[in-house]
Amino acid sequence: MRAVLLLLIALLLAGCEKTPTGRSQLTLVPEPLMTDLGQDSFARMRRQLPVASDPAMTARVQCVTREVIQAARAEYPEADWPDAWEVVVFAEPSPNAFALPGGRIGVHSGLLRVAETPAQLAAVIGHEIAHVLADHGNERLTQQLGIKAVLLVVGLFSDGDVPREPLLRALGIGAQLGIALPFSRTHEEEADLMGLAIMARAGFDPRESVALWRNMAAAGGSQPPEFLSTHPAHASRIARLEAAMASAERRFRQAAPADCAG
Repeated sequence: MRAVLLLLIALLLAGCEKTPTGRSQLTLVPEPLMTDLGQDSFARMRRQLPVASDPAMTARVQCVTREVIQAARAEYPEADWPDAWEVVVFAEPSPNAFALPGGRIGVHSGLLRVAETPAQLAAVIGHEIAHVLADHGNERLTQQLGIKAVLLVVGLFSDGDVPREPLLRALGIGAQLGIALPFSRTHEEEADLMGLAIMARAGFDPRESVALWRNMAAAGGSQPPEFLSTHPAHASRIARLEAAMASAERRFRQAAPADCAG
């Protein structure tokens, strides 16, 4: 028993990391497993959702994503980066987007009706990439499964194959499509601020992030769209972005303007 407790303590200490913003977090799931889960989930989505056929839409999403990723690398060079990013635009009317561990990004065509400009799209893509860079999926999965289950995942108490379905359900993926990871408000707030810095460094006007969330609020009516169902209230999100706007605008003025108008 004592050996198990010592092992638990050692794992907890080893799992204490810091996000790119300096916030402490506990992440105990091995990164290769997180990558596999992201790959499994993305493959499932590709089987269940049609891919958008509009080449202009796809080109716009690809351009914005390319600029955002390049800026994110410059803004957070110490973060753990996927080997490559795969971006797919799905023909789905809901205004959703997501990024999964391992570097897979999905954008619903319906988002392009709400994100009216490339800069507004960059706000969403930057936010989703920030979730991956900050390892929010690992942190969330660690919290959901608990220490004992994580130890089972790591294989300390089991020599069998890792059961994928319970893990996917804990990540919030499962049969639900759209928002891939039901992050906490702490995660959302961190991704908002990281995404704001990233889009500004990429040369997209950061003030468009506020316009985006106002569009999201209008699209949702009295209830937020599914994309925002576990997210902070619109007003508090906008207030947080506006509080960080001066710093973002300084980054924007120093950046070369992005050109993804197409």
